[in-house]
Parts: sequence; C-alpha cells; structure tokens
Amino acid sequence: MKIALGITGGVAAYKAAELVRRLQQENLDVQVVMTRAAQEFITPLTFAALTGQKVITEMFAPGDAAPANVESAIEHIAVAQRIDLLLVAPATADILGQFAHGIAGDFLGTLYLATKAPVIVAPAMNVNMWEHPATQENIATLRARGVHVVDPGEGYLACGMTGAGRLAATEAIVEKVRDVLGLRRDLEGRTVLVTAGPTREDIDPVRFLTNRSSGKMGYALAEAASRRGARVILVSGPTDLTVPGGVDWIPVRTSDEMRTAVRDRAAEADVIIMAAAVSDYRPAASHTQKLKRGEGSLTLQLEPTPDILAELGREKGRSILVGFAAETNQVAENARAKLARKSAHMIVANDVTQAGAGFDADTNIVTIFLRDGREIPLPKLTKFEVANRILDQVLGLM
Repeated sequence: MKIALGITGGVAAYKAAELVRRLQQENLDVQVVMTRAAQEFITPLTFAALTGQKVITEMFAPGDAAPANVESAIEHIAVAQRIDLLLVAPATADILGQFAHGIAGDFLGTLYLATKAPVIVAPAMNVNMWEHPATQENIATLRARGVHVVDPGEGYLACGMTGAGRLAATEAIVEKVRDVLGLRRDLEGRTVLVTAGPTREDIDPVRFLTNRSSGKMGYALAEAASRRGARVILVSGPTDLTVPGGVDWIPVRTSDEMRTAVRDRAAEADVIIMAAAVSDYRPAASHTQKLKRGEGSLTLQLEPTPDILAELGREKGRSILVGFAAETNQVAENARAKLARKSAHMIVANDVTQAGAGFDADTNIVTIFLRDGREIPLPKLTKFEVANRILDQVLGLM
C-alpha cells in the first residue's frame, strides 16, 4: 500500500524521519511531500535517502530545471490517484487553514483537494495557536468532512511554553494509520463471503430491471476483510469498480446467478455478508425479442425473486450471517423486523434518503442491529471505515 506523507514547516518536522521508518516497518510505501517551510527545518535529501524516492517539494519545476512536461504538470493528480492514504505530520495551523478552506496554494494543498483517499492530520504548533478559535474551527470543519485528526499532546513546547500543541507520539500516529487502512490480521485463517452490487433482471434483450446500487459498500467490505487477513470470496453483480487484489471474484448478473454462486460457496465461509442489492422482483416472462413501442400502455407482470438472505438464515449452520437494509422510512423498525425474519446475526441499516448515506456515495451512515438487542449507530464515515466497524462487530460474534 502507498501513502503520501505531507511534512509542513514546524520544529517537529525532524520527527517525520522516525515516522517514515515506522511506516516502512508496516510494509507501507511512503511518498514524501514537503512544503517550502518544511525545508527550512529538514532537507529533502534526508527523506529521499530514507524512502529511495524523489521527494516532491514544488508544484512546478524551478526556473533553472528542465522545462516541465505534461507528466510533471499533473503530478499531483497522479499521486492523488495512486495513494491509499494522505498523512500530514506535522500539520501546521497554516496547512489546516488551507485544507479547511480549499486553498490549493502548493503541491500539498492541491494533493489534498485532488485525492479521494482517507486523510489523517497530526497537528503541531504553539499552544496559543492550537487553542485559537480559527484553528479550532478549521479542525472542526475537517473532522466534519471525515478527516482523521491525531490530537496533539501536552507538555513543554519548543517555544518555551507548556500546553497542548506537541506532535502526537509516533506510535499514536502509526496506530491511527493502521486503523484507517485496516492493517490488522485478526481475520487470518477465516473465509469471508461478500455479495456486492445490483442484479439485473431481463425484460427483453435490450431492457432490464435493476436498482441504484453501485457496489461500493460490498467492495469496501471485501477489501477490508482481505487486508485483515481473511480469504475473501466476492460475488458481484455488474459494477464499474476495480476488484480488490487477492480476492476470489465471481461475477454474476441476475438474482438466480447470485443465488447459485452464493449457495455453491456458502459452506466454505465463516462469515457471509449480504451487501448486494438483489432485485426483489423480476419479469414473470423475459421476451426473446425486443418489445416494440405501441400506442397504448404496457403492463409488466412481476414475480418475486429468491430470498437469498432468508434461505441462508434457515441453513447457515456455523456461519455468521450479516444482512443489509436500505430504507427510506422507519429504519429501526424495519431493520429489527428484518433481523428476526431473516434469522441473521446482524443487520446493517441506513436511510438512503440521507445525504452521504445513499447509493453511489463514498460515505455511509449506518446503524448496526444485533440479535441481543444492541443498536450501534455510526457517524458519517467512508465506506471502508464502515466496513471495518462491521467486521469489528463480526469478530465480537465469532
């Protein structure tokens, strides 16, 4: 996995050298990005020697360097697309303000705006700067956008004052990186079967019934389980998503094909997570020729598709069974009823009309319902973070 480590201009910049080493010990490929101010405290050569990679220091090549080409001109986009995480440590008050207000004043600010990878900031500054209302408002804004903050520690500061503002301990920063990236091996030796995406039920050779599922939640679950050491079987309806590395991918199209694939592999699974949005109904008859437009209305007769989750609930044996409930009203009532009706161990429910929780979003807002009556509401998180929270609960059940 590749992360970008942003280093900004504070006395704590020298601690980033130790941080690079610890990240490398986690088998992470580290690309260092330094602001101009950071270079006043420690040289890029230090990080180039540690990482074996070019350290990015400027948005554009200096005037005496070779003319910029297309590749260098869009380097921030290339870095943004290939990283799994952006970590900024130390993060000064200045960079927090840039991030909060969307200011792309240098390479690091532009990278923040261009990446869809999760972001962690570890602030370090004078205690008065940290406690200033402007800084606290910027931190609150970033938290609300899903940025992870490793709060500074308290103690004696380089400026001679005492209080909050010290860069968090290296181990605390590394632990946050582990948590966000799911770098745990607590599912080693387990097999997790995940379904994802929509199904398509044919009306005729050119038309079909489907739903708005993008598959992002299911794919996030597959990736998170794989990173945590599980052997993963991913049964996926049609999506445009990249299959996570190392998973056993089984593409399907219809609800019947998904049912067959799941039932064929269910006996192998310690955990079955039904995140797919399987069509509830399909045309009673699929036409072999395209239906032509007529003058009058057209009526389609629909029939229910197989209830895969309910079948698994009756036959699951030793497997932990997790279902999903995408609701538009009475979320809790519907989720509890589904939990009982399907004989699942857990239902993950969300209100798809809520901003940041609907189809095709990169975030989700869910509540986990368990058999023992517990309800665990989660704030708005990335779907990968939601996936890890779900897997945490699965481990508790195991």
